Amino acid sequence: MSVTSRTVLITGTSSGIGLAAAIAAARAGWRTVATLRDTTRAEALRKAAAEAGVALDIRQLDVTDEVSVAAAVDGVIADYGRLDAVINNAGAGHLGTLENDSVADVRRVMEVNFFGVLHVSKAALPHLRATGGRLITVTSVGGVIGQPFNEAYCAAKFAVEGYMESLAPVARTLGVSVSVVEPGAVATEFVNNIAFDLEADIDAGPYSDALRRYIDRTAEQFLDGSAQTPAAAAEAVMEALNADRPAFRIQTSDWARTFVGTKLADVDGSAIQDLTAAWVA
Repeated sequence: MSVTSRTVLITGTSSGIGLAAAIAAARAGWRTVATLRDTTRAEALRKAAAEAGVALDIRQLDVTDEVSVAAAVDGVIADYGRLDAVINNAGAGHLGTLENDSVADVRRVMEVNFFGVLHVSKAALPHLRATGGRLITVTSVGGVIGQPFNEAYCAAKFAVEGYMESLAPVARTLGVSVSVVEPGAVATEFVNNIAFDLEADIDAGPYSDALRRYIDRTAEQFLDGSAQTPAAAAEAVMEALNADRPAFRIQTSDWARTFVGTKLADVDGSAIQDLTAAWVA
């Protein structure tokens, strides 16, 4: 079957990696269903598609709402008769630490970054089984390495990685490929959307000094040009989508591969603790 007859659904396409992946998939000939929670925010997506000369099917999908998820997936099947790939990209950042966060704050992060992925994946799997399709989830290097002041975010991404790593061999028995894509620093609106007001929240009580040091260190990554562009990060998503036999775990850059590799070789956890402690000390 030609790629032009295959359908991919992507979540979180209003900006960043999701937008870049939608454009790249359409350029590669995939029938691309680009979804976002609020379709009034689709202007940048439409503009990018027009500039690239590609067609997108833009639809509403809120990953935290099971009714919305079911409606979107059912709509794709009704209109196209098949679903060959899903790219779980929608996510939400959060900066904070245990003493200052409420449990409700943590639950909100989990709802988007973990349970949202499960809602979409569960709805899609019967159709992916029918086509021998692919389930791809954009996680983060924060899904492998816990990072200061990112406890809730990293917990959600760890959960996604653990779930998908466990699901992958089971799904493979029925012909479905499962992969996770791990970006490092990417210059996207995601960073601007983190639920953190620097001026209001920098007074973090006993954690204020460490938080300032963490923010300064993180800002350097985005100011010194070391952060990837969304298009560069989306190339790894396309690898998972188009490769004959994609790996389970795919990093988006050499830096991400080195960073993740440090953790995977760190049996007692000391190397990572030394590394991340330097970010706040």
